[in-house]
Amino acid sequence: MHVVVITKSTPDTAAAVTVQGDGTIDWGDSLVVNPWDEYAITEAVLLKGNHNGTATILTVGGEEQQEALKHGLAIGCDQAIRVWDDALAGADSFAYAEAVAAAIRKLGDVDLVIFGREFADTATDQHIYQVARKLGWTMLGSVANIEALDASAKTIRVARMTEHGTQTISSKLPAVISVLKDINEPKYPTFIGIRKAAKAEIPVWSAGDLGLDAAALQPRAEHVRYQALPAREGAVEIIEGASAQEKAAKLVDKLLEEKVL
Repeated sequence: MHVVVITKSTPDTAAAVTVQGDGTIDWGDSLVVNPWDEYAITEAVLLKGNHNGTATILTVGGEEQQEALKHGLAIGCDQAIRVWDDALAGADSFAYAEAVAAAIRKLGDVDLVIFGREFADTATDQHIYQVARKLGWTMLGSVANIEALDASAKTIRVARMTEHGTQTISSKLPAVISVLKDINEPKYPTFIGIRKAAKAEIPVWSAGDLGLDAAALQPRAEHVRYQALPAREGAVEIIEGASAQEKAAKLVDKLLEEKVL
């Protein structure tokens, strides 16, 4: 049983975000493991233990992604892989999915790929469905519980949340799933795990290592610039009065004066 969990370092949701004059964003020094991925990583480690399997944590990005990988190693993943190439700079979700799918093919024996619900910085999950599409595997989104998994029979049954309630679905493996925060209680690194992760050598796979050429990684869409929202302006006026009726009358007069009514 080989489980691969995909992660990413994203800005802390409590961090202040600044839009620069050139239309780029300054996140500050606030990168953390994508919050949704904490549940995905934990689920991969739990499945590894329950099925005597292997858990691999994988990311796409530069050196700033190392800490997310080390977090996974520290709580029980067996190996970590970082995918990066200059051709991936500015990659859109399509190019990202191309790289992830290629890395999974290179691993070769993967039974299940796990994502968190979405990336906190982009608030999107389209990359997850694109990875499943490129692999040609079943996609099971918004999984709240893995009810059964048979590694020998290569089957999985999950409960997923929909707008109308809970839906139970069975599928053949290999498959791609995205998980919700209620699926487990996230594990946290131990001191021994942190020391082990610090010593780990994390390979970096380039586009060439994955058999991809630069053309396959060209973005179909790109961010041109970001723009800060205009400052909100306004004033508050407290209407005084001896009674509720008097206050209401003054409010109506004010609204008529401002031509709101």
